[in-house]
Amino acid sequence: MWVTGEVLERIDWNEKLFSLKIKAAVEPYTAGQFIKLSQVRDDKRVARAYSVVNPPGSDYVEILAVAVEDGLLSPDLQSLNPGDNIEVTPKATGFMTLDEIPQGVLQGKHLWLLSTGTAVGPFLSMLLTDEPWQRFEKVVLVYGVRIAKDLAYLDLIKQLQAKYPHQFVFVPIVTREPFEDALTCRIPEAIQSGLLQQKVALDINPENSQVMICGNPGMITEAQSVLLELGLAKNLRRAPGQITVEKYW
Repeated sequence: MWVTGEVLERIDWNEKLFSLKIKAAVEPYTAGQFIKLSQVRDDKRVARAYSVVNPPGSDYVEILAVAVEDGLLSPDLQSLNPGDNIEVTPKATGFMTLDEIPQGVLQGKHLWLLSTGTAVGPFLSMLLTDEPWQRFEKVVLVYGVRIAKDLAYLDLIKQLQAKYPHQFVFVPIVTREPFEDALTCRIPEAIQSGLLQQKVALDINPENSQVMICGNPGMITEAQSVLLELGLAKNLRRAPGQITVEKYW
């Protein structure tokens, strides 16, 4: 099932990276979930999943995307302007949500959000709600990209730093060029070497940490492997742990 959405705004972060704000009849969703956008081309429907960046309760949905050169949908999305239409799933889905993290003694004190590229989206949605700030003493957002111009929503992140100065820690990782206060190694390497923990002056351990990972599959696999070596366990409904992941591709 699809509903027709109207583009309210397109934000171009660079020549390939963009956001769309879309007004559509989307049912109430949980921060961290994703919707699908779709077009019919040559009598075939092309659909792709995109995390919702804005928090629940908004009268629109916002997605962050990269226009892939040979992509079947993303170049068309990047060409949309206010007033244009795009088909949207009316119901968001996905398990990359704070609901999935154990509560009580298993929760821990520190929430680590590890992201690369556009996968920062679901974490921003969470950070714009009250829940992480009510449940955790410290919230660490790690945002990895290759070059600095691929960092989106920096103004929003600065607003969160100003609002939660004693709780929120932001760590940009830019691997291919210098960037102010950023680490330069990939996320799994930063954890394994201890550079990330040193940067934020916190340990990652089973007693105090919950880690959510979203991004490219290679990063997810490697980061999870490093975290398992540190004694953390994958978080499953039948066996609560400390590592929550979601793969979109």
